[in-house]
Amino acid sequence: MVKIIMHGCNGHMGQVITGLVKEDANAEIIAGIDMNDNGQNDYPVFKSLAECDVPADVVVDFSSYKAADALLDACKEKKLPLVLCTTGLTEDQLKKVQETSKEIPVLRSANMSLGVNTLMKLVQAAAKVLAEAGFDMEIVEKHHNQKLDAPSGTAITLAEGILENIDRKDKWVKGTLVAPDGSVSGNTVYAPDELPVSSVREGEVPGIHTIRYDSEADSISITHDAKNRKGFALGAVLAAEYTAQHEGFLGMNDLFQF
Repeated sequence: MVKIIMHGCNGHMGQVITGLVKEDANAEIIAGIDMNDNGQNDYPVFKSLAECDVPADVVVDFSSYKAADALLDACKEKKLPLVLCTTGLTEDQLKKVQETSKEIPVLRSANMSLGVNTLMKLVQAAAKVLAEAGFDMEIVEKHHNQKLDAPSGTAITLAEGILENIDRKDKWVKGTLVAPDGSVSGNTVYAPDELPVSSVREGEVPGIHTIRYDSEADSISITHDAKNRKGFALGAVLAAEYTAQHEGFLGMNDLFQF
């Protein structure tokens, strides 16, 4: 039985994971971390991991990049493995994640879903073939109107994976951004060596990522549409069970063995 501390337990994902773990015979949430607590959980909730005195095997984080530094410090001090699911981390924070993983196990992923991680492999394979055939490409991601970072961490990871597999483009750039009020901003014209990543923020969309390949002859689109948050939650729980028994810097490739 893997004992989990849920960091960000009262957020949307924290609550989905809480419900999922109740049905998992291999895991248990024994404490939560959140600034706000209305008593809705059947485990104790602390305002910070530093204050938490409940023994655990691993921490699962779905909170905010603003809390990442303190979380990494506390996990290192307590020797607690960490599954870091928060997106929007700064370059300095990403470096800190790498440094921390030298002392404790850290699994970091921009997206915990098996479906999305499979998508990443598909679009990389397609890019190798289609770029050579002269296809251009772009990424469009759509999320709920409460998501602050744009592009999404998943979209950025998709873009970086494509760029690693082709020679024609050197960098990804922000494309258009459709805000919750319907206003449109951002770039619409791109250089040949740029891979545009556009964003839409509306409603309660859990997450839709589309990669489009286009040529004069035909077009190909590959899309992952998250129906709800359960896919992300399941991946996070499996990642927690995995990370609790491994070392170093880990990713979903280690867990799913693509």
